[in-house]
Amino acid sequence: MADDRPRPTENDHQDADTGAVDAPETDDEQADASVADGSAEGGDVPDEVRKYERFKKMDGAEYDRVNEFLRDRTYITAREWAIARLCADFRTETGVEMTKIGENLPELVPFMTDTYTPQAVNQARASFEEKVKQAGATFLYGAMSGFFTAEELDDTMYEVTEVAKFLLEVEGVDLSVEEELEAEDRISSVMREVQSASEQLRHDELECPHCGHEMEPADD
Repeated sequence: MADDRPRPTENDHQDADTGAVDAPETDDEQADASVADGSAEGGDVPDEVRKYERFKKMDGAEYDRVNEFLRDRTYITAREWAIARLCADFRTETGVEMTKIGENLPELVPFMTDTYTPQAVNQARASFEEKVKQAGATFLYGAMSGFFTAEELDDTMYEVTEVAKFLLEVEGVDLSVEEELEAEDRISSVMREVQSASEQLRHDELECPHCGHEMEPADD
């Protein structure tokens, strides 16, 4: 995903309200991507920021290219991906260090070009979590609905697993061939159990979890 094209200037993709320059995203996404004023307090970069090794494989990558890759294959944006990872890595016993993340964002992630407010960091993380839930519900419904055979589900899982593994590798996670094969086997086994259980579920009497209304079993 990395290339050697010049990075965008401060005038590229600039949001009129916030000055955010990282991506030409939707209006809602631009609105919550508020850019923090200034850089890290006093110009000092904390040791844990300086030593942060994730995303180093993406040195020279441009936000637009990363965002395009993710939009073609996932629901999330590059901003949401990067900030969700940072929030997981900079979590302490008392919470997530959102100020540290926002103030040092360009130091932590090569394709992010400006600092963010703690509020913008929190909004990006919340957006990531919501999209994961929506994507999960969509996928599980597809898997449980009977629309796909076990073989088709295997093919789908292989494709999405390849994307997920690539993102992990970009973040710096090294997976051996044995680990990859084991993960694929476990995922395939789980999906077959989901399909088997859903077949029984679709043919049993169902009760709505919200209102308690009983739905008649499907005809065989």
